[in-house]
This record gives sequence, C-alpha cells and structure tokens, in this order.
Amino acid sequence: MAPTRMADQVGRVLGGRYRLRAALGTGASAQVFLADDAALGRQVAVKVLHPALAGDNTFLRRFQAEARAAAGLTHPHIMAVYDWGDDEDSPYLVCEYLAGGSLRAMLDDGHRLTPSQALLVGLEAAHALHYAHGRGIVHRDIKPGNLLFDADGRLRIADFGMARALAEAAWTEPAGALLGTARYAAPEQVKGESVDGRADLYSLSVTLIEAVTGEVPFAADTTIATLMGRVGNPLKAPPELDALGPVVELGGRADTDERPDAVAFARALDAAARQLPAPEPLPLSGPPDDLTVVTEDATELGLPSSGQTPVAAGRRRRWPLSFLIVALVLAVAGTAYAVTRASSTPTHRMPALQAKTESDAQTLLRPLKVKVTIHRPFVDGVQPGLVIDSKPAAGTDVKEHSTVVLNVSAGAPPVPVPDLTNLSKQQATDKLVQAGLTVGDVSNAYDEQTQPGVVLDWNPKGQVPKHSAIALAVSAGPRPRTLPSLTGKTYDQAVAALQQLGLTAARTDAFSDTVPKDQVIGTSPAAGASAARGATVTVNVSKGPDMVPVPDVTGKSVQDATTIMQQAGLSIGNVFGPPNKKIFVTDPAKGTQVHRGSSVNVYTK
Repeated sequence: MAPTRMADQVGRVLGGRYRLRAALGTGASAQVFLADDAALGRQVAVKVLHPALAGDNTFLRRFQAEARAAAGLTHPHIMAVYDWGDDEDSPYLVCEYLAGGSLRAMLDDGHRLTPSQALLVGLEAAHALHYAHGRGIVHRDIKPGNLLFDADGRLRIADFGMARALAEAAWTEPAGALLGTARYAAPEQVKGESVDGRADLYSLSVTLIEAVTGEVPFAADTTIATLMGRVGNPLKAPPELDALGPVVELGGRADTDERPDAVAFARALDAAARQLPAPEPLPLSGPPDDLTVVTEDATELGLPSSGQTPVAAGRRRRWPLSFLIVALVLAVAGTAYAVTRASSTPTHRMPALQAKTESDAQTLLRPLKVKVTIHRPFVDGVQPGLVIDSKPAAGTDVKEHSTVVLNVSAGAPPVPVPDLTNLSKQQATDKLVQAGLTVGDVSNAYDEQTQPGVVLDWNPKGQVPKHSAIALAVSAGPRPRTLPSLTGKTYDQAVAALQQLGLTAARTDAFSDTVPKDQVIGTSPAAGASAARGATVTVNVSKGPDMVPVPDVTGKSVQDATTIMQQAGLSIGNVFGPPNKKIFVTDPAKGTQVHRGSSVNVYTK
C-alpha cells in the first residue's frame, strides 16, 4: 500500500507521468495535490483516494463509472476531468488545476460576497447544472467546497458523481463530513427519496445565502437537527440578499414540484441582475498558506523543475527579492510610459474571449471602458451564450470608449418540429432525429381513444433550435377501471354497472349461507381491484344455502343407514341404543331440510 501521509506523497509519480508537486488539502474522499503532467507539460490537480476507499470494490466500480461520466462533461463552468488510474493500490483522479481556490476557502478567510457577486456565482453554476442535468447527471453535493475558481475568478463545479459513489461506499466518512454535506442537503435527500436536478438547485440556494451572510439556513449543532430542519420548511432569504433573495427562495422551496429547474433558475437570476450593480472581482483565496513545492530534480521523467513551473499566483504568494526588484524597475518604466501617453486616449490589450460566456466576457471588458455591441448569430456546434469571436481580435490594442463587437452564439439554427400525430414512440424518435432534434421528457397519459404507445402530443411545436429536446406525451391506453362492490345486487344490476365501466360480465352460481338466493356474492377480480377496459369480470350469484332432506332410514341397520346418509350428503351422528339393532327414529326427523354435511342422530331398539 502506498504511503498515506500527505508530506510523504510529495515527489511521488503516479501512472508514470504525474509528479505530485505540493499538497493542496484533504477532503472526505481524497487527498489533493498539485502535480505536473509530464506528457502534456501542464499543471493538474490529482486526487488520491483515501486508503479505506481504495479497498472498497463496490465504491471503486461506482467511482470508475462516475469518473467516465464526469470526464464526458465539457462545459466552461465544470471542472475538467482528464484522467484516472490506479497506482500501487492508490486510485487517483486527474483534474483541472484551479488556482483561485474554493468558495469554502473564501468564506473561511472571512470574506462575504455582495449580492451581485453571489448572483454571478449562482448564474455560472446554474448554467453548468443545466448542462449536466440535460445529460442525466445530478451532482447531489453542491456546497461551497465544490465551487472552485480559476485564477481569473471563473467558477468551476467540482466532484460530479463523487457523492453518488460515496453513497455506496462501505466505509465511515471522517468526522464532520456528513454534517458538512447535510448542511446543504435538499428535503427530499433528507427523507431518502429519489432526487433529480432540482435537489442541486436547493443546495445552490443554501450556498448563495451562506456566501452573502456567512450563515447556513437551518444549520444546527447535530446532524439530525440540521436534517430535520429542512423537512417541510422553505428557505427564507435574509434582507442582505437584496434582489437575489426572491430567487434563492424560489430555489429553496420544500416541495420539489414548486422548485425551478436550472434553466428557470438562471432566468430568474438574470432578471435579478438588472436590479443590482455590476459585481466587483471575487476575493479569491488562491493556494493555501502552507503550500510546499517539491524541489528535487525531475528531469529523468521529462518534468519541468519546480523553478520552471511556479505555483499559481494568489494574494498570499511571497515573492523573492529579485522579483521585487524587477517589479520596481517595471513600475518606474510604466510611470514614464504613462506620462508620455497622458495626453492621448488610453488603450488596453484586448483579452481572449472566445468560448467564454457572455457574462464572463462583459466582466473582462469592463475594465477596458469600452462600448460593447452584441451580435447573436446562429452557429451549429457552439453552445448558446458562448462567445464565438470579437472585433477587435484578442491581443490587439483597443482604445477606451471605442466599440467592441462580440459575436455570441445563439445556438444551432432553428428547424421545424415535424408532425408526430399518430406515430409510435419509436417512429416519433426516428422522425425527430432525422430533423436534427432529440427526444426530451416522455410522459405517459391515459387516453380512451388511442392505443398504448402512440404519441398524443409534443412540445414545443413550430421552429426550435437544432438539437433541441422535444417532450413527448405518449398514450398509456384507456385508464384501468376500478371494480365497484356489487355484493347484494341482482345479476342484471351487476351487468349494467360493469357495462357502464366498459367491462363484460360472466355469471357463475354458488351456494351461500349468508347471501340470499339470486343476489351477487362477489366478483373476480374482487371489488377495489383494477381491470383493463373490455376485460371480463366473473360475477358470483348466490343459489342460497345448500340444503338436503334427511332420508328415511327407519328399520335399517346402522351400517346401512350410514351408507344412505353419505349418499345424501349427510353423516350419522350419535347412535342411541344397541348398535346391532334396527333404527326406529332419527333426529332431525326424516324429510327435514338440513345443510349438506350435517350429522343425524339415530335411535335403535
């Protein structure tokens, strides 16, 4: 087994290409390191799973499946997963390195976000969640520790799939790990119900409240108290959230049916943004204070040395004296340059905006003091809301107060939704694919006139962007009938009642000691059961009690009388008198009607 102390791990090489350069931190599932990727010459974050998880085969199977799913998520606001492997019984995950730290670290440093800053974080997260939910992946553990930032302050959501994998692990998490997650869990997670993407929106709403106020709603001293506080109680936004408050209350509704999906949540945030000032840059935490980088030579692996690849910049980095001298020289040169340019319009270097979101592009352009014009062409293959290119292009000088044109993708060009009337679900799917569309949510509805599996309706109709998902409503056939109680009714009345429900009656007759003759005893299936329209229901009708007359056995021997009674459906009870004598009377008397199976006493002399 590989060493588990983080200090012992630094300098280790995983998979023949990832040298662990520095310890970044530890969490519920893994130790996290800054590493160099020898194959691609870049810095990465490597998560080495805790030994307890490394020996859990159930977890490892789930972890591998979730890692593959997470690696398939390509979005500007989702942390990229590059690789995974198992080195000396140490499973690891290779991810994008994000030098800006986490929202958790930001809050732990004492920073609080303004409503505008929190809204921007929420908007970027909502876009990422919409993308993941559309691919059937629910995060299940949205919290400040899983909201990371790059050096420019752009959000990335981390650990997609890890929560689901940990749920099946046969190990005990470190103290406080469960409580840390429970502080952000949705009510349906608390109750153990199945969850969908709306649980992520609830957790995001809790996180945004904490980002502004520093307090977690319903947080208590114990896990149970924290969990139970969520059940049936909607989130209430403190007044500090300003225009952001109604949005988090919408996302924090206790009833999932009243909660928005990621698209609706993003729209609500976008509307709230118009009521708030532009956000200031986020107070990024950067790498931890005690970040220690390995210094041994790495040339035998083709890795850049620690001096060639500095730890990502942050406000906490300590600069060597030589760097300060260079900075001073540059500052003096910069002052001289500014004096010579004082009489002209200031210029700035145009940033690279391609593939950034419109919101991120606007944020990067704001310090340039330029006017921004947005064009929204349809582009197949570029996600809606991402910048295609800019004029002027990246790297060129642009004067303040000049106009910058951003071409922002409006998504794929619109295509007409085909007519799906009277098609089967498979036929409708094929027709949508031929039109460049996909099948979205499929709901089933009972319909008295349409065969099961046939499309009843679809949404949206008309023109939609190419690759859009079209929701289908598919017939489940006629609604099943619930059988009424027909006991005590006549057969004709039962037939009429079943015909009204679209059912057919079939009669059978049976003896009953409790239901009068010609009245219904019951049905098969029984009352309260379901039956398909047109099904046959057996109606059991009473013939009354099963009665037989006591036969005349006067002058018979007991043996002969026994045979006669059995043939009549009766039996001999007590014999009063000598058993070898003849019978002179019975009780009940001959000809009396009695229930079949009754016993008859006989008297001999």
